[in-house]
Amino acid sequence: MYVIVVYDCEVQRVDKVRKFLKRYLNWVQNSVFEGELTKVQYLKVKHGIAEIIDKKKDCVFFYSVKSKKYLKFEEMGTRKVDVGIII
Repeated sequence: MYVIVVYDCEVQRVDKVRKFLKRYLNWVQNSVFEGELTKVQYLKVKHGIAEIIDKKKDCVFFYSVKSKKYLKFEEMGTRKVDVGIII
């Protein structure tokens, strides 16, 4: 499945969330990650984020579609991070 994760966390947890998500997804903007995950990986990501955030102060959105081909995507401007091929 193709997943987009968007988060808004208090400063003391932002770096922990970013570092955790970088293990599974591509960092495309501040507080935005995307990429292909298996169902097991998706569940691990959700569980890992739940362990890091404070649910009373932080917010994380998970958007998923069966495949990226079902996602309409438009980009404007310049990306902050290159998500090209990594060797």
